Amino acid sequence: MSTWHNWARTEAASPRRFDTPSTVDDLVAVVAGAARRGDRVKAVGAGHSFTGVAVTDGTMISLDEMSGILSAEPTPTGALVTVYAGTRLRELSALLWAMGLALPNLGDIDVQSIAGAVSTGTHGTGTQFTGLAASVRALTMVLADGSVAECSPEHDPALFEAARLGLGALGVLATLTLECVPAFRLRAHEAPASLSETLADVESVRTGVDHFEFYWFPHTDGVLTKHNTRLDGPAPVQPVGRIRGLVDDELLSNGLFSAFQQVGTRAPAAIPPLNRVASRALSARTFVDRSYRVFASNRRVRFREMEYAVPAETLPAVIREIETWLRESDTRIGFPVEVRFAAPDDVWMSTAYGRETAYVAVHQYHRREHRAYFEAVEQIMRAVDGRPHWGKLHERTADDLRPTYPRFDDFLAVRDRVDPGRMFANPYLDRVLGV
Repeated sequence: MSTWHNWARTEAASPRRFDTPSTVDDLVAVVAGAARRGDRVKAVGAGHSFTGVAVTDGTMISLDEMSGILSAEPTPTGALVTVYAGTRLRELSALLWAMGLALPNLGDIDVQSIAGAVSTGTHGTGTQFTGLAASVRALTMVLADGSVAECSPEHDPALFEAARLGLGALGVLATLTLECVPAFRLRAHEAPASLSETLADVESVRTGVDHFEFYWFPHTDGVLTKHNTRLDGPAPVQPVGRIRGLVDDELLSNGLFSAFQQVGTRAPAAIPPLNRVASRALSARTFVDRSYRVFASNRRVRFREMEYAVPAETLPAVIREIETWLRESDTRIGFPVEVRFAAPDDVWMSTAYGRETAYVAVHQYHRREHRAYFEAVEQIMRAVDGRPHWGKLHERTADDLRPTYPRFDDFLAVRDRVDPGRMFANPYLDRVLGV
């Protein structure tokens, strides 16, 4: 096949074979064929990971043809919904809504496959809510020997715990059973604010709002805050008007923002004043819409990203450290720093395992150099025991990741059991899990 690239163009692969199975039996046949050829195997979804987690020179499997809802079993709090692993989040949310259901939380983009999202630790924001992997209640996976493993907390619980966030290191996900909730709306209030006030009030705000996040514009004291409050039931909605949506979400958030990035690439000295304009360009607005339409937004400006999960109480100091480094360096950053929050969870390889978490994501326009900035931020994050997002850029290795994940060796033991020959390994996994 021709060369595959991820969305960010940070990774490329030229696999010897590219397969698109449409059933579990097809997937078994593909994995078995790769085993006979001695190929390594990687599954790929939307390619929205910035790391090389899906890269292979052997057999690459697209799960796009394995899409849709298989079953839904009502529960007292919603339903257990079984879906094919290749289902894109945007499609899944619409299908669930038609059934009167929703995913309890989502990240800020929804183009990923559900398998890719859970396998790399995709999360949203909200101190009472966990990432997507924590909502997985059962799964089926094709292993290196061609067998189909069905696992849950009751059946092969070790494999289940590892595979909920498995990095593609254990096998190829075929189906996932997700705990879904009754459909709900979100009342969104978005408004500019100051970084100083936001950090001063962050503890009360993050715990007092269902879903709170903010975007800080470097070289300024300006932030854009987002307060999302859950409203029971699917109706009524009061979405952003068509004209306001075109102006805010298309013209300002994508069109003008793209132009600012291009100007900043040619003239980095212009970035601080451009950021001051950007931080004031979006005026306050309040609207109500379906949950998934509020959680996710369209992102068309290409960038590089690194995100770290830090103990929530360290957030103000971390942001101030980044601010200090930027002030003392010659680096100019035109992309806002995104801050979100999550509840502790018990998923072995989750970045929020066992602690209340703040997520700090830094970005750089794809035509500008990002390494010095990301390296400096990574050192700040490591000083507070930060954990890097598995699907975003970082330089960590197995040796220095092990101490921050209490179940790291348990995960490796499961990997040794189900993939002793490392059919699903690749250079990225060799670095973060060890050879």
